[in-house]
Amino acid sequence: MSRRSLLRALGAGAAGATLAGCGVPAAFVEPGDRAGHDSSATDHTLHFANWPLYIDTDDEDESKRPTLDAFSQRTGISVVYTEEINDNDEFFGKISPALMNHQQTGRDLIVISDWMAARFVRLGWVQEMDRAKQPNVAKYLDPQLRTPAFDEGRRHSVPWQSGITGIAYNRKKLGREIRSTGDLWADDLRGRVTLLSGLDESFALLMQGNGVDITRWTADDFDTMCEQVEKRVRSKHIRRFTGNDYIKDLATGDVLACQAYSGDVIQLQADNPDIDFVVPEEGAELWAESLMIPNLARHKRNAEKLVDHYYEPEVAAELAAWVNYVCPVPAARDVLASAKDEETAALAEDPLIFPDDAMRERLAIARDITSEERVDFAKKWNGIVGL
Repeated sequence: MSRRSLLRALGAGAAGATLAGCGVPAAFVEPGDRAGHDSSATDHTLHFANWPLYIDTDDEDESKRPTLDAFSQRTGISVVYTEEINDNDEFFGKISPALMNHQQTGRDLIVISDWMAARFVRLGWVQEMDRAKQPNVAKYLDPQLRTPAFDEGRRHSVPWQSGITGIAYNRKKLGREIRSTGDLWADDLRGRVTLLSGLDESFALLMQGNGVDITRWTADDFDTMCEQVEKRVRSKHIRRFTGNDYIKDLATGDVLACQAYSGDVIQLQADNPDIDFVVPEEGAELWAESLMIPNLARHKRNAEKLVDHYYEPEVAAELAAWVNYVCPVPAARDVLASAKDEETAALAEDPLIFPDDAMRERLAIARDITSEERVDFAKKWNGIVGL
């Protein structure tokens, strides 16, 4: 399942309704009630929950995770690492009862997509990190990822990996280039285009195709985008809406162009160099999946140390070489460039891992869908997508 999994918007609406029924103010945790007793000084461990296939593993022994093992060897802190996050909403449902009832989750560090991280921040379910004790984060965090609207100053979150939602297409089979989102609607692509089914994953790129500044989009922008998509569904221009199964459609040639994630396309290109990834002229969405420390975590200081460990350029480079998403530590580029292995060194020149200046000018982080907007927007999007 994708680390950037589709939003099951109906489920998100149901989760929102549940909280509303309990009263959101009751679910909100005041700043003074978020910290628990920190046992880090005497209990040298921490519990880290992440997505599957989202950390480097040893080629000969997949149970070994070199960057994580190096942290334990250096600090003496053992890490209980679980690959338990398969879907943002599913994980929300798993730990929300504890958080809204002021109970420990059993986890010291989690990784969730920023649109879900926004919900945790709004509800006061995660703790601020002490940046004074995280010099690598303070020094090396990508400036373009430092100030998301949902978490001013990145006080509650630190990107684990980042990525781009853009357009993937088969250049050879299509016989021409795609340069803009508008190119998806050309007649020769009728019935050969797919869009992502997740509301949070889809809307930004489509709005950017309309020239919208996604850092400050409005309800009118959303309505316009939905009307356009609905019209193209009725005309059968859009073949279908997908999760990560777009990968198979693109690989087999059933689809010639689609919304796609940068990290997936790097993997596809290894098998088929005719597949290109495009950051459209009008722009594309830059997103992240971020590390957060839940309320009442028992090993907060240990968790902060681990976060800072992954912001050492050498460590970030090792992780980037394995996961192939946009690295949130630009300084890791020079580390990879100096690698003796030619294939590894080539990753430093891949703009889908280290976007160049020209590409960065076209990337933006979308304003989050607010809790007040979400239920109605999700209902409208579901009606179009058929969820």
